[in-house]
Amino acid sequence: MLATVIHAARDIRVEQVADPALSTGADAIVRVVAACVCGSDLWPYRGVTETNEPHRIGHEFVGIVEEVGPDVAKVKAGDFVIAPFYVCDSTCVNCRNGVSTSCTQGGWWGSDDRLGGFADGAQGERVRVPLADGTLAVVPGPVGDDEIAGLLTLSDVMGTGHHAAVSAGVSAGDSVAVVGDGAVGLCAIIAAKRLGATTIIAMSRHPQRQALAREFGATHIVEERGDAGVKAVRALTDEVGADRVLECVGTKESMDQALRSTRPGGMVGYVGVPNGGPELPIGAMFGRNVGVNGGVAPVRGYIEALLPDVRSGAIQPGKVFDLVLPLAEAAEAYAAMDERRATKVMLRP
Repeated sequence: MLATVIHAARDIRVEQVADPALSTGADAIVRVVAACVCGSDLWPYRGVTETNEPHRIGHEFVGIVEEVGPDVAKVKAGDFVIAPFYVCDSTCVNCRNGVSTSCTQGGWWGSDDRLGGFADGAQGERVRVPLADGTLAVVPGPVGDDEIAGLLTLSDVMGTGHHAAVSAGVSAGDSVAVVGDGAVGLCAIIAAKRLGATTIIAMSRHPQRQALAREFGATHIVEERGDAGVKAVRALTDEVGADRVLECVGTKESMDQALRSTRPGGMVGYVGVPNGGPELPIGAMFGRNVGVNGGVAPVRGYIEALLPDVRSGAIQPGKVFDLVLPLAEAAEAYAAMDERRATKVMLRP
């Protein structure tokens, strides 16, 4: 079968790889209907994260279950499923505490899982899913092709944007600023509006993303950065700063922007994967009573809550996909996102 393999920085190839096989009893084989490229996939693509040897890549997909192991009880062949960007059993103490990304039995796509098998990268024709009962979310059928984009966002970006908003404590009447206009930042705007924010400031310099931000619920756009960006946010929030700021990038500069754009007593919800050394200025935070909460988003726990709104069209996060390519053109998908010619790229096997 075909799958995307990263060999080195900016070296993405679609190659023939071995078909996946059941190996643990608790796993499943899923035929991929759609996968996508994540912003965090760009760190190895750019060489920020080193690639020591060729390996499969990708961690977001939806598909149809083809086969399950003898210990799988909740998922069956023929089910349409959403796979979050990590593996979890949904039963351990950390999963029960709402932090399924720290599952005691779980792991990450493209690495060895803890039950003796290998969790395939997701950008391929088929994927072996460890801990299938805990990892996979079943979508009641039938599922229309026009639903695929929205459902795919629940594997990562919509849940991650939601986690930023939840971590920051967004509630009715809040003012919210969103740092980052990628797919996660745009979904954070959706989440902020869904939770009742009335002033939503999108920090974006990209005209197409600005338009989508407004469609998703942004009430204001701030193009400035640094001191000028802080000043612009304060001008829109009675000169005090936003009640909640959602950091969706993961650099030192983006975290600094978020912290300084937050009002005294406000909260930053951060979900940007740390790259570039963000550090917290504890003294400044202490003096202004600014809090920080967030981390890697436990999106598996959010799927059931967000799914009805996605399927009904109440929220439309699938619009972040502005380019759809066949799996065979995965290298172009990476290049398009790296060069900001696309916000989010879907791959269809």
